[in-house]
Amino acid sequence: MAEPQRIVIIGSGLAGASAAGALRERGYGGDVVVFGREAHEPYELPALSKELLLGDTDSPHRVHDPDFYEKARIELRLKAEITRIDVGERVIVDSTGVTHSYDRLILATGSTPRRLPVPGGDLPGLRTLRTVDDSLSLRAALTDGTRVVVVGAGWIGCEVAAAARRHGASVTVIDPVDLPLRRVLGPRMGEVFRDLHAANGVTWRLGVGVDGFAEHGVRLADGSELTGDVVVVAVGASPNLDLARDAGLTLAEGGVAVDAALRTSAPDVFAVGDIAAHDHPRYGRRVRVEHWANAKDQGAHVAGTVLGADDPYVTSPYFFTDQYDLGMEYRGLADAERDELVVRGDVDAREFTAFWLREGRVRAAMNVNQWDDGEALQALVDAQATVTPEQLREGNLAELA
Repeated sequence: MAEPQRIVIIGSGLAGASAAGALRERGYGGDVVVFGREAHEPYELPALSKELLLGDTDSPHRVHDPDFYEKARIELRLKAEITRIDVGERVIVDSTGVTHSYDRLILATGSTPRRLPVPGGDLPGLRTLRTVDDSLSLRAALTDGTRVVVVGAGWIGCEVAAAARRHGASVTVIDPVDLPLRRVLGPRMGEVFRDLHAANGVTWRLGVGVDGFAEHGVRLADGSELTGDVVVVAVGASPNLDLARDAGLTLAEGGVAVDAALRTSAPDVFAVGDIAAHDHPRYGRRVRVEHWANAKDQGAHVAGTVLGADDPYVTSPYFFTDQYDLGMEYRGLADAERDELVVRGDVDAREFTAFWLREGRVRAAMNVNQWDDGEALQALVDAQATVTPEQLREGNLAELA
């Protein structure tokens, strides 16, 4: 494969910026152009619902140092909206009508927070959390005594609730599911997070959905109403697929279908991060992951594919959270409602490791307030090791790995 002269990346988030940096690390000497909607240089998202929202920092973690792009000869075009891709002509078109050619194209268009399709769901006063500006604006509103209503008990909703309580706000969290994080962690671990937030003063309204929004409140499906000075909608994100769809790329599993090495159905077009429905060799199916590590690692990996390598992307999903005094890391991919849960340690003290087994193999592991076994947990998950529950509860994890 001849080396491309011009590689274009649509998306200036973690996945796109990681891909750009990795191209230079691999010695690529041609043009690298990154288009991004935001005015900010590429930054990472986790701090937006953690350190930045808590007030522990005033800026997110940058993907690269500010002078990196100039030194690496990466052209960073911010506040740029791409409106069309023509895979036949190998060009993209921006919102001003200007056409930009490419030899290879990487799509890293990320996601947009979902809105609820209910009356008032598009009110401008409803807050979502996706950008640094969102986070700083929300932080300014989380003052002592403020009434905060969070719709959604997933990761973002729980982290927003924890930050709001840190700032002295009163917090109510609504979700139609009966436990926070149940879909990801299952009922027992969902209880851990429910009890954690309750112990820190959060009021739960679980098992009830939202029927609509008003200027200063939320109407629930059971007919009750909640008043909020701040209402945050945290009901997940939708991958930004319009460009890929309109370009005729194959879609699957809610994302852009990519093969094991992150190639799309169009020649010389690749997709990474939130939008990539990846044919994952480890799991034997397509996997689409909306987490920090996936964006970073896929971005770095795709650089090799773009330059002619054929190595499959095999990294296991990873994510983490910090809420109050609970820190957690999760590795792997479990079906939490069906897989066997095995717990090692003290759940009541919130110092434990949870494992999910399927057919006797480790599918996922989550360490809570325990930090010594990370490498062993990663090895067990990557190997989908065959172990017994008793070995996981009592055995030496490093030896098992």
